[in-house]
Amino acid sequence: MNFFLTMNPPTATAQEKQVRIVRGKPLFYDPSPVKKAKKLLIAHLLTYRPDKPFEGAVSLSTVWLFPKGKSHSHGEWRTTRPDTDNLQKMLKDCMTKCGFWKDDAQVVRETVEKRWSDEPTGIYIEITEPGEVEIFVRG
Repeated sequence: MNFFLTMNPPTATAQEKQVRIVRGKPLFYDPSPVKKAKKLLIAHLLTYRPDKPFEGAVSLSTVWLFPKGKSHSHGEWRTTRPDTDNLQKMLKDCMTKCGFWKDDAQVVRETVEKRWSDEPTGIYIEITEPGEVEIFVRG
């Protein structure tokens, strides 16, 4: 399964959680930009939700295409924040909520790219079965 979410990819990430103390206990919450980012991702992802969740191991590949400014060229690597692992965490959480799989722990292999891009900007997503992997062990 593969698809392209045509959008300006969010730069707010799940890593930006806030904490406040209520009755002496920490309460974690998402600040407004993170809530908006999750809402945006979920709205775009729902269009591509599979009829039934993937079962077993899955491989996830994503290419995040951010709108380029004057100082970047099309296809150039984006080496600025947000970090790829933080982008992926929120995306996988949103995909879980949308029913792509039962638990994002099912993602056993993933590749992530961040690039600057002319139009269109967005997120290319590919979900496949990971297949057999030969494991090399030093002896």
